[in-house]
Parts: sequence; structure tokens; C-alpha cells
Amino acid sequence: MNTSELINKHLTTNRISRWGELLPCPPITCADGFTFSVQASSTTYCSPRNDVGPWTAAEVGYPSLPEPLLFDYVEGFSSNWTESVYPYVPINIIAAVIECHGGFNSETLQTLNST
Repeated sequence: MNTSELINKHLTTNRISRWGELLPCPPITCADGFTFSVQASSTTYCSPRNDVGPWTAAEVGYPSLPEPLLFDYVEGFSSNWTESVYPYVPINIIAAVIECHGGFNSETLQTLNST
């Protein structure tokens, strides 16, 4: 699976609570320790805006460090890059961020490959 496919898998894996509610995705952790939130559902800034995907864009938020690949997508005029939301970030840009940080960390990759 390529990185874009793994992102879509991350967005659909273990998302339903035992009560049938859609849960947020855990943050993505990259091999170098960089973390950020990637969310996609009918209530987030994603495309298509649904709960099943596959998605071509997703909502990114709260990166652990400023990430220049995301700057063009910041919501509003924030310069507080690590406390911001980045709506409708194309999946290929999210994949590029992950790849720039060494790919998914081994634990995340193992989880995605085992589901």
C-alpha cells in the first residue's frame, strides 16, 4: 500500500465505538516523532464530506512542529502553526508530510498493515 492508501486506511480503522458513535482518529506519528491530527468525516473539513471515504482531502490539525507543506492550508490568518487547523488538505500533501518525516512510525505502520 502506498502512503495515500494508508492514510485512508488510518481514517477508517477502529472508528466506531461500542455504542455506534464515530470516534476521532488517533494522531499520526511519523518515524522521526512528528505528530499531527488527520480527521475525515461528515463533520470535518474533508472531501468528500462523509463517514466512509475514500477521501481526497482531510482536516489536519495541531502538528507537533511547524510544517511548511501545510502553511497554505491554515484556517484563517494564524501564524501559530502548531495550534491551528488546516481544512481540506489534499491526501497527496498529507502523504508528502508523512514521507518528509520518514514515513509512518513502525507501531502505526504495523497497526495499519494488520487490519
